[in-house]
Amino acid sequence: MYGVSAYLIAAGLAWLSAQGLKFLLNHSTGSGRRLSLLYQSGNMPSAHTATMAALTTVVGVQDGVESGLFAVVAVMTLMIAYDAMMARRSAGEQGLALRKLLAISSLSKEPLPYQALGHKPLEVAAGGLLGVAIGLIVAFLITI
Repeated sequence: MYGVSAYLIAAGLAWLSAQGLKFLLNHSTGSGRRLSLLYQSGNMPSAHTATMAALTTVVGVQDGVESGLFAVVAVMTLMIAYDAMMARRSAGEQGLALRKLLAISSLSKEPLPYQALGHKPLEVAAGGLLGVAIGLIVAFLITI
């Protein structure tokens, strides 16, 4: 049995890895050379999903998939993935439409705010796979 640190290490590493990959993928395509990509939401892979998938994996390995804690974390992971693909994606699409309207409006004098798009299903799936992989690595390295 190991303490809370494995749970936090897995979640933290998954988030850092997803954000780092996001930066590298956007940097390599030339579409983003801003350091803000290291902490902004949206794009490939989903850091929210990676974080929760890593946590769920460690809980499953440590506490068992029949534990109450695993059930709670698994449900939260599914809710976060669903929200990223559906609610946040929809809000992001609406934000894009508003930005287009504001860009052509003579009434808008303020700079346009940043707006996150949420995630496409592939971005959520990639975050989930990344999180599971990191969760397994952390769970098994800590038990060595």
